[in-house]
Amino acid sequence: MNKPDAVATDKTIVAGDAANAKAPAKLGLSLLVALVVGSIIGSGIFGLPQNMAAGAGAGAILIGWTITGIGMLLLVRVYQMLSLRKPELDNGVYAYARALSGEYVGFNSAWGYWVSAWIGNVGYLVAAFSALGYFFPIFGSGNSPAAIAGASVVLWIIHLLVLRGIQGAAVLNAVVTLAKIVPLLLFIALVAMAFQLDTFRLDFWGTSELGSVLDQVKSTMLVTVWVFIGIEGASVYSARARKREDVGRATIIGFLICLLLLMAVSLLSLGVLNQPTLAGLKNPSMAGVLEDAVGTWGAVLIYVGLIVSVGGGFLAWMLLAAESLFTPAGGGVMPKWLGRTNKKGVPANAMWLTNGMVQLFLIFTLFSKASYLALISLSTAMILLPYLFSAAYGLSLAWRGEGVKAAIRRADVPVAALATVYCLWLLYAAGFKYLLLSAMLYAPGVVLYAWAKRQRQERVFNTAEWVLLAVLVILAGVSATLLAMGRLSL
Repeated sequence: MNKPDAVATDKTIVAGDAANAKAPAKLGLSLLVALVVGSIIGSGIFGLPQNMAAGAGAGAILIGWTITGIGMLLLVRVYQMLSLRKPELDNGVYAYARALSGEYVGFNSAWGYWVSAWIGNVGYLVAAFSALGYFFPIFGSGNSPAAIAGASVVLWIIHLLVLRGIQGAAVLNAVVTLAKIVPLLLFIALVAMAFQLDTFRLDFWGTSELGSVLDQVKSTMLVTVWVFIGIEGASVYSARARKREDVGRATIIGFLICLLLLMAVSLLSLGVLNQPTLAGLKNPSMAGVLEDAVGTWGAVLIYVGLIVSVGGGFLAWMLLAAESLFTPAGGGVMPKWLGRTNKKGVPANAMWLTNGMVQLFLIFTLFSKASYLALISLSTAMILLPYLFSAAYGLSLAWRGEGVKAAIRRADVPVAALATVYCLWLLYAAGFKYLLLSAMLYAPGVVLYAWAKRQRQERVFNTAEWVLLAVLVILAGVSATLLAMGRLSL
């Protein structure tokens, strides 16, 4: 029988050779904040003006930001609440889902988060070499043969760097995070000076080609969620935090910093170029906006800033992806070998598997010519269920009111309930296409789950889990069929 709460006490690191491993240093508040900001601020913000304007006018974009800002703040509050109420649960994205609905749901949450992370990293590499294409045309749009070769070299250099220690990688991430915020602040200041209210007001509710306001708002959802993915970064790394209360603090601080940056970049751009012009810009569209405002040097600044930013975001997500395999392996729902660390305390096997998948998908983009926007949409869709599981567990915990005063319970219940509603809205806004594609990526994970259960000599599934697996397999089969028929594409 599955025991959801068993995750609270099972922190065993499978370590045939980890007995000699060096205990990893703990991360303080500043490094946790940098991890959150570094994982949120990657490539997404640099394409934000075009990505938002492609399907919405200024009015719908304002509504979209309002929904996203409130929804993400509610989700952040849930992660903060859970980090305080359940400090024994490491790697919240996985542990909260497991505590909510059992081992297979917990596994799928970790699996979905991991797949989202490495697909996002493929998107980062494509974006970085697309930016380099501005200076070296051989790299094209980031998915040319030269770009894929260059991205592969960068991938394995950073891989070897991270294998030298988590603490060193986290410090480097903090330095890069500070470096990439500088061009963003310069952009905001310069564009604010060039802002024209008449341009912002023009076709405020969008043209007829964009559809209804609801359709426009929906079009912004995957983009706004993509640029906020990473708010859970401190929660994923909770086991390595010096103080558990720093996990919630880092999440709130990181969220507020990023919300201000993202909204400023998106909304100020609408006062420099109108919606149709923004929608037609090549990404990174911040470069086109700043070039219009100050000249060619503005575009150069943004391209350099993007390259630095993507490097930091890629590093942060490499750490998060490996951790999302490592912790579940210690909890017995991933194969034991994924829980092994090297002598520096780094989950080396999880790193090799993660970056091996990044390499394979880079090659896939060479043949499929998958665009950056398609990659980030798929990455975002994969993370929606882990977010929903976290919010639902927060609601369950708040409703039960375990060990808290009645006043605190009354405050937590509506926050967790609204966060859950927001996550359901995101699933609706994502659309059926990306849910089908997600199922095709979720279903193969059963191989690793069954492997782990066999290692523990336990029954693989209970009745409810068999039903869940059947639903995933059916949806994956439909998705594969539609892809083969050409009726579904990435």
